[in-house]
Amino acid sequence: MVQFRLSAFADELSPEIDRQIEWLTSRGLDLLEIRGVDGTPVADITLEKAREVKEKLDRAGVGISAVGSPAGKIGINEDFGPHLEKFRHLCDICGVLEAKRMRIFSFFMPDGEDPASYRGEVMRRLGEFVRIASERGITLCHENEKGIYGDTPERCADIYNEFGGVIKNVFDHANYISCGVEPFPYAFGTVGRGLSHMHIKDANEQAEMVPAGEGIGRIPDTLDAVRGLYDGEFILTLEPHLMEFSGLQGLEKEGHTSNLGNRYASPEEAFDCALAALKKYL
Repeated sequence: MVQFRLSAFADELSPEIDRQIEWLTSRGLDLLEIRGVDGTPVADITLEKAREVKEKLDRAGVGISAVGSPAGKIGINEDFGPHLEKFRHLCDICGVLEAKRMRIFSFFMPDGEDPASYRGEVMRRLGEFVRIASERGITLCHENEKGIYGDTPERCADIYNEFGGVIKNVFDHANYISCGVEPFPYAFGTVGRGLSHMHIKDANEQAEMVPAGEGIGRIPDTLDAVRGLYDGEFILTLEPHLMEFSGLQGLEKEGHTSNLGNRYASPEEAFDCALAALKKYL
């Protein structure tokens, strides 16, 4: 029997880690997918800062569901050496935070070119990530971001199969919608057996972000399917993207920006709405 646990990208609520922790605990959540810390991307914080964050999380009883890293979120033709060094640093941060999962991507493809022609280089680079992460006991979790090699369910499955399931998939409904892909049942039917966890972000036919269940992602149906496939703990991370938030521009590539509704008076209102919408289906 599956047991859903809720996490959140709480940097959408506030760039301040103290405020992120306060919101999580006040809403009864005890997991954080950490992405931004006091206005700094998690990949750029020092190990000393990571230790400070770990102490705060421990005091609050909040664990890390995953490190929401930007690993693999560069162009496939960009220099990989410096990026690989940043990945090593991210693995060190995982160690300090006692995080067992790290979210990754599979490199932006040049506009107008066939991603298949870059498959070899994508797999080579991902193989380097796997080699380093496996030495640290870290599970890599690939997200289907628009514009990267793995932005379709077929190529997400290709990555999963290439590494024998060592790289798990993170399922993001809205990202599939933005690529013109049906999240459920099509995408889920292709990658659903190889999931690490799920980002809860829905969108309508215009690819505008909406609360879970109000879009065309068929999130309630997807959750029912997860219940039929998985046993034990399964993490659902709130990533609602319902309004502008500090740090959003740094997360998205030019030309691949999210269509935000901005219908809410505050980040707290947006997040509370997102949480209430998800809880209806749990």
